[in-house]
Amino acid sequence: MRRRHSLAVLFLSGALAITCLAQESLLIGPGDLIQVNVMDTPEMEQQVRVTDDGSAQLAYIGSIHVAGRTPAAAAAAIQAALIEKKVMRQPEVTVKLQELATQDVSVLGQVHSPGTYSITTPQTILKILSQAGGLTEGADRHVTIKRHTSGEQLTYYVSNDSDQALANVAMVYPGDTILVQRAPTVYVMGDVNRPGGYVIATNDDRLSVMQVIAMAGSANKTSMTSRVRLIRKTEHGDVELPVRLDLIEKGKQPDIMLQSNDIVYVPFSWMKNVAIGSSSVGASTASAALYLVH
Repeated sequence: MRRRHSLAVLFLSGALAITCLAQESLLIGPGDLIQVNVMDTPEMEQQVRVTDDGSAQLAYIGSIHVAGRTPAAAAAAIQAALIEKKVMRQPEVTVKLQELATQDVSVLGQVHSPGTYSITTPQTILKILSQAGGLTEGADRHVTIKRHTSGEQLTYYVSNDSDQALANVAMVYPGDTILVQRAPTVYVMGDVNRPGGYVIATNDDRLSVMQVIAMAGSANKTSMTSRVRLIRKTEHGDVELPVRLDLIEKGKQPDIMLQSNDIVYVPFSWMKNVAIGSSSVGASTASAALYLVH
């Protein structure tokens, strides 16, 4: 129980640290609510809303322009103003974004409910994706976040492992855009139970021939597992590679890792089909004869 409590405290501390570090890269904008503190001077603590022209009306120093500045840069400007107006000699000022102006976060791509969602404070990427209905089955787990203020793009990996997903959670700010692309897809054709396309959505972004054959319900008894072909698109055109699925299944050859848009083709064997058909007919005839005898 104590270990769980420690882990919870560690996670909350980590999330707070991420939020603080990310906030320092944000730029203050009109409509934002900022908190101004001066060390050892609680009477100068104040919260003000940034006006449309980008200024903040502060006690003791009046109007000061803060829009377009980071919280650290705004603190430096306020500190300089306090010294210039001879309010304090050596003030230590900190500025914190308490609330960002209400803006829409756009969630685009492979989510169940793409659209815009209004937020006023930073939210985790997991919460925003949850509001958008979560990822679709065909979603790429490498989610792109584009910052509204700087245009910076960063990638967050939505891991299947809950501990990993929570350990490095990214923050989303008002005005940001989230793009969820379609995951890389490979195709299984031919004599398998469920031919079709299958997304590469494993935690390590890798999918092998054996794995995708298993996802397709395995090869049928009438298939030629010794003559499977891998068709791969290259800059010089399609390339066909022989795959000895029969030997891979027996562990006599290493499995083959697939790439996006690969096609695994499992051919049908007429000889096996005839043999299985003949065996079925023979079994049915024997059963009928046995029934007549009795």
